[in-house]
Amino acid sequence: MERQRSFSPKPTRFLVFSFTIFSSFIFITFFTTWLIKATPSVPQQVHLQFNKSSFVLGFRPITVQSLTGFSGNLPLNGLKDSILNTTHLSKPENASGSAGISLLNESRVAPHEEEKGGGGMDGNFTALAQVEQTVRAEEVEKIELVSSSSKKIEENKTEATAFEKIEISRSGKVEDKRKNGGCDFTRGKWVYDESYPLYTNGSCPLIDEGFNCQGNGRVDKDYMKWRWQPQDCEIPRFNATKMLELIRGKRLVFVGDSINRNQWESMLCMLMGAMKDPNKVYETHRRRITKGRGNYSFRFVDYKCTVEYYVSHFLVHEGKARVGQKRKQILRIDAIDHGSSRWRGADILIFNTAHWWSHYKTKAGINYYQEGGQVHPRLDVSTAFRKSLMTWASWVDRYINPRRTRVFFRSSAPSHFRGGQWNSGGSCKEATKPLDTLGASSSEKNVIVEEVIKQMKTPITFLNITGLSEYRIDGHPSIYGRKSASGSQDCSHWCLPGIPDVWNELLYAHLQ
Repeated sequence: MERQRSFSPKPTRFLVFSFTIFSSFIFITFFTTWLIKATPSVPQQVHLQFNKSSFVLGFRPITVQSLTGFSGNLPLNGLKDSILNTTHLSKPENASGSAGISLLNESRVAPHEEEKGGGGMDGNFTALAQVEQTVRAEEVEKIELVSSSSKKIEENKTEATAFEKIEISRSGKVEDKRKNGGCDFTRGKWVYDESYPLYTNGSCPLIDEGFNCQGNGRVDKDYMKWRWQPQDCEIPRFNATKMLELIRGKRLVFVGDSINRNQWESMLCMLMGAMKDPNKVYETHRRRITKGRGNYSFRFVDYKCTVEYYVSHFLVHEGKARVGQKRKQILRIDAIDHGSSRWRGADILIFNTAHWWSHYKTKAGINYYQEGGQVHPRLDVSTAFRKSLMTWASWVDRYINPRRTRVFFRSSAPSHFRGGQWNSGGSCKEATKPLDTLGASSSEKNVIVEEVIKQMKTPITFLNITGLSEYRIDGHPSIYGRKSASGSQDCSHWCLPGIPDVWNELLYAHLQ
């Protein structure tokens, strides 16, 4: 009978079996680790978003793509250079929406590396980890560089925006100052300058009698030699030739009361300084400038442009209506001035109204203001002024194309009557120098103007000349204006040459 074989385990066999299992586990572990490290990384996207205001400067969105990664046959010594050399900048096809910078990490093999073949991975995981760490450090540096550049772009945008505004401050519509590193044209002082004035009553034959103080016997001349010096910047000196080039082939139109005519005449005289032949400047209807007529258009032949003035004391319609049994003078605060058709098509418009909005000239608001078919028995000046400006604003928003026409609204000009008003013995003839200080004051009309402008669709440049003109009590015609039978002095209008020249220098600066 054959003897049965024993299947009981022996110690030697058990040790061999255990060693085999343990070795297999170690091999699988290392093999799995190698596979994970050798597998291309998943593309990651990091989006840095700028807000839409970045487009103010015209920056196009860009995409930064870092193409990193390797395949099994990529040489270790070429890995770092291959990754860094494939980084590139590109503009996206559709540069709309919010600007973005994308960093794309994609595992690709450079074509020339695929062709080379040799020197592939040899299982040296230590070397692989070192290279990978170096690559990651390079990527981090690049991301930090892009982030730093992004911050600089944002800072530059902020500085450039600050340079353009306030024409865009106050809801993007109003401008009363031009900022350049915080510079404000409305804050400064008057500086005596021997190089002024820019013209004289002898070189400009267009000065109206009421503004021709030298021609009417004023002897002192210092009032013509002051220029406005802002605290933190310079106002560019008026250059008549450059101004005429700015308005070549265009219409420069002033609309408002007699203070705007004051500024318009100043502009004509300042521009005449560039004309070698004064005969090439003429009024298109051959009218002589007088207080009686209110509409003028002067053509500068060589530049094919016109500089025009249209009288409109209130910017709304002055008319008559029946009040009780009589027809009385009224103001239609809901209807634009009937001469508004002449304002349309202008390239530069300068409006003003304020001088006539007084208790006396509006008949104390009693049976004077009309809306629709109703004449208000009583309405205060401030309310009527606001309603009239809203009528003007609606007209501008409807008929003025902001892509063609630049619109300005000049603030109210101060008067300097002492000892009474214009019709009650007020005077200013003793003044020969600017005031040293000003009392605390604010113009309610200017506040109303700015509040109305904020609500408009059309961008308006608010030309704020009130504060700087407050100092110039010496600049009025006083007794050297148009002769008055009552002997009253003119402390509202301004001598030419004089303060309105500075207003036009500010206008010139805004048009640069």
